[in-house]
Amino acid sequence: MTQRERLTFWGALLVALIIALFVLKGVLVPFVAGMAIAYFLDPLVDRCERVGMSRTAGTTVVLLGFFCAGLGIMLLLVPLVQAQAVLLAKTLPGYLERLVAFADPVVGMAKTWLGNGGAEELNLSAIAGKAGAWLISFAGQVLSGGAALANLLSLLVITPIVAFYLLRDWDRIVAAVDSWLPRAQAETIREQAGVIDVTLASFVRGQGSVCLILGIFYAVGLTLAGLDFGVIIGLFSGVISFVPFVGSIFGGLLSVGLAAMQFDTLPPIAIVAAVFIAGQAIEGNFLTPNLVGEAVGLHPVWVIFALLAGGALFGFLGVLIAVPVAAVIGVLTRFALGRYLASPLHLHGIPPSDDETDAEGQ
Repeated sequence: MTQRERLTFWGALLVALIIALFVLKGVLVPFVAGMAIAYFLDPLVDRCERVGMSRTAGTTVVLLGFFCAGLGIMLLLVPLVQAQAVLLAKTLPGYLERLVAFADPVVGMAKTWLGNGGAEELNLSAIAGKAGAWLISFAGQVLSGGAALANLLSLLVITPIVAFYLLRDWDRIVAAVDSWLPRAQAETIREQAGVIDVTLASFVRGQGSVCLILGIFYAVGLTLAGLDFGVIIGLFSGVISFVPFVGSIFGGLLSVGLAAMQFDTLPPIAIVAAVFIAGQAIEGNFLTPNLVGEAVGLHPVWVIFALLAGGALFGFLGVLIAVPVAAVIGVLTRFALGRYLASPLHLHGIPPSDDETDAEGQ
């Protein structure tokens, strides 16, 4: 097989894979989630094998522990979230009134600056009403019909099954894929696959642990500071910390804004702000260096772009696979760049053709 034929084959395979992902994106979510769980838990099953357990027994024990821990966390959080949701329904009208009262002077200044032409259109109540109606309509579209329920049921039912079989057969799957590699390039592919594995393990496992710790820290800190909805805001801020800078900025602004409407004095507001400042200090100086490490090689801008592009192209499935795909592309790009920098094309330029050499000689 010539070089052109190999490139054509792998290019056609890549195009077919992208088309399959786009066509099947509605049903692939539980399978991708199960694969992610299997990848995340594989080191624990390997440890179980090293202490004498069979692969099936280790898989069963690890998955049961994982899902029991997840169920326990949900049972602990549901009452707290429910209580805060009830509190939100009671206090939201008061918060909106205070927000309108706070914004009225700003709106008056804007009307004065705009003048008579178009100032009548700047009606804060009407704008808030339209925004609320749009949010309700958007939520209704997301939750309406059976699609959302079907996706939730598939995640709850199919994902554990997929995770079990993938985790049990993980080593055999890896060995089978290794046997399919072209023999001439097998060693290079194994080396790059190892780099990708280190990158993903450092980012997904490490960053997941960082998000969990930050979510707990923010939830506890905001609750102790007396902020309403501290649990919800703290946990949500920790979860979206998976996207660089977004969790701290969004959570900090939302918490300080709510604190400004809830408290009448400055010290409680400063305490709420200090919670997020302390969280960022802990993350930057202790959590990320020790749990994520320096071997990730994924620039924050690249991660943000991958998440946005994946979500735009493939929806929730794209968000799930965005970071692994970004890691693969990043590793392969660095590998190709290293090959280019060591090649004669970079070091000496394109060698002249025979016709050019003869012309120079004449």
